[in-house]
Amino acid sequence: MPEPFVSTTSRVISIPRANIDTDQICPARFLKITDKANLADALFFDWRFTPDGTRREPPSFIDEPHNAGRQILLVGDNFGAGSSREHAPWALRAWGIRAIVSTSFADIFRGNALKNALLPIVVSTERHAALTSLLAANPDAEWTVDLDAQTVSLPGGDSFAFELDPFARTMILAGTDEIGYVLGKLGAIEAWEASHPARVETR
Repeated sequence: MPEPFVSTTSRVISIPRANIDTDQICPARFLKITDKANLADALFFDWRFTPDGTRREPPSFIDEPHNAGRQILLVGDNFGAGSSREHAPWALRAWGIRAIVSTSFADIFRGNALKNALLPIVVSTERHAALTSLLAANPDAEWTVDLDAQTVSLPGGDSFAFELDPFARTMILAGTDEIGYVLGKLGAIEAWEASHPARVETR
């Protein structure tokens, strides 16, 4: 299960292109990997490496030294389109990304992201344009994503609220998943079953 997540303060990586699909995020040939921690190199692999595995020169944005450790992505519209694969958020999390800001996300990607404590934050087109301009003016500024308050705080004291599925928010803050949530209610479930004996007699 993922660890609890409440907030992060980080510099931001901008990927302005729209319609980045799951095969770009994590190519299909890496889907046999089951250890999430080993997927960091698979992230945007074909953007970062040549077909023979040589790192591209100049390096892709994700490999530029100043982007190391950044945990927030600002991306174009319809992020995570394409085929369903949980490896896409696995690879993003393995590299260190905790939140992605876009005008929209593909439905399946959004669901998979939330199950892996990766926050898909939806903003309006106007807000996205303002954030893009803000980042261009100060690319090393830090933003704070606070899941508990459901806000993104920007340099200079500005902030904005974001919406997130309430149940997913509860799971991420607690560092659990649906199974863990149910197990946490086990005492109450057993008490209910004890007070409601089976109505069908067994012989």
